[in-house]
Amino acid sequence: MSKTNQIDFLNDPVAGTLKKMTIPVIYGMILLMTFNLVDTFFVGLLGTKPLAAISFTFPVTFTVISLMIGLGIGTSAVIARLLGKGDKVAAKTTASVALYLGAVVVVALSFIGYIFTDNIFTLLGASPAALVLIHQYIDVWYLGSICLIGPMIGNAILRASGDTKTPSIVMGSAGLINAILDPLLIFGLGPFPELGMQGAAIATLISWACGFIFVLYVLIVKKNLISVRLPKFSIFMSAIKQIAKIGFPAAGANMLTPLAAAVMTAIVARYGESAVAAFGVGSRLESIACLVILAMSMTLPPFISHNLGANKMKRVAYSYKSSVKFVMFWQVFIYIVMVLLAPFIASAFAKEQQVADIIQLFIWILPLGYGFQGVIILTNSSFNALHKPMMALILSIVRLFVCYVPFAYVGSLFFNLEGLFVGALLGNIVMASLSYHIFNKQFSINANDSKAVLL
Repeated sequence: MSKTNQIDFLNDPVAGTLKKMTIPVIYGMILLMTFNLVDTFFVGLLGTKPLAAISFTFPVTFTVISLMIGLGIGTSAVIARLLGKGDKVAAKTTASVALYLGAVVVVALSFIGYIFTDNIFTLLGASPAALVLIHQYIDVWYLGSICLIGPMIGNAILRASGDTKTPSIVMGSAGLINAILDPLLIFGLGPFPELGMQGAAIATLISWACGFIFVLYVLIVKKNLISVRLPKFSIFMSAIKQIAKIGFPAAGANMLTPLAAAVMTAIVARYGESAVAAFGVGSRLESIACLVILAMSMTLPPFISHNLGANKMKRVAYSYKSSVKFVMFWQVFIYIVMVLLAPFIASAFAKEQQVADIIQLFIWILPLGYGFQGVIILTNSSFNALHKPMMALILSIVRLFVCYVPFAYVGSLFFNLEGLFVGALLGNIVMASLSYHIFNKQFSINANDSKAVLL
């Protein structure tokens, strides 16, 4: 594919290669993650009811985004393994097919969501008054969802080829555009109309559209990584099967997260709109707090898949263990920072004291387990990269519906919101231990010949 790829996945030092890949992704994601926080912040200035309304949309929007991320994971794993084998032609064909597949899937899912909007959000516990506000945001959001194939699928293709800088530019630029347009369109500053929550959705749509156009330009013109022509039907279907084999189980695993978030939102809704609003803010803060983990979950899989294709399994095992060790130490530092800043964060995002108090409670408890959550995320992404998506899917099911949600629900029965947060924390700790143990059992490492064999 691209001749500009300067990363040698198969021979460069493991830690140095992962660092070289991850740092650009972090820079881009800092702006991309503030994308969500900026929406939450400016909508929060409209009041608790709009903040609660946009919080209700998170599980639904995350479902669509998670599906695209899953297809991106499948795309990246297949392309990176083909490149590891040296088959550049097949890699280019697969990249082209992935974009067509992503477009069809996201349009279909968004259309279904649009048709059943009232049913979905009523099930989540939204009141009729909240539905009016939800429609202002989600109807426009669905319209722009087609542009997700650019930052999700297109960036996965670029990362698989070793280019992590361009995806970072795309993500960062989209976040910056959204941050600029949000206050202009929400509050009607200058010549812009005052659109409220609809303005936040339009800002998101425009930023995604810009990212989509830029990614297509890079893929087609600058790097020649995809072809605008459809391949032969047999080749097209073969590529779809390869992507779907990993992508759909990975998408399913990713979509379980917003499903669990929907259940958690419904549980939290029992404590009122203030609790829902605070939980929504906490969920967005989690994206920022786990920024490095999420970046590594994007850069570790291409490295693993390349080395899988070249049958260098010792490098696979070492990359996983060193990544897990790093995120555990890193997230302890992040927790300390969040606790120290908790009062300031809460006052910045909440106009009512009750909401601020719940945000502080969230920060004191849940971020303590983000390191363990990182172990779970990196384990699942590594299994996908090893072309074992069903293992990742099973672990995701166990994590969310055996550990995370049940532990949180039981905790809420005994100790209300405090118990819910502590239960979620304990669920992550239990699942992280299980995930790490299962992944290591997949390898048989012989110290004498320095080889690692995937079982």
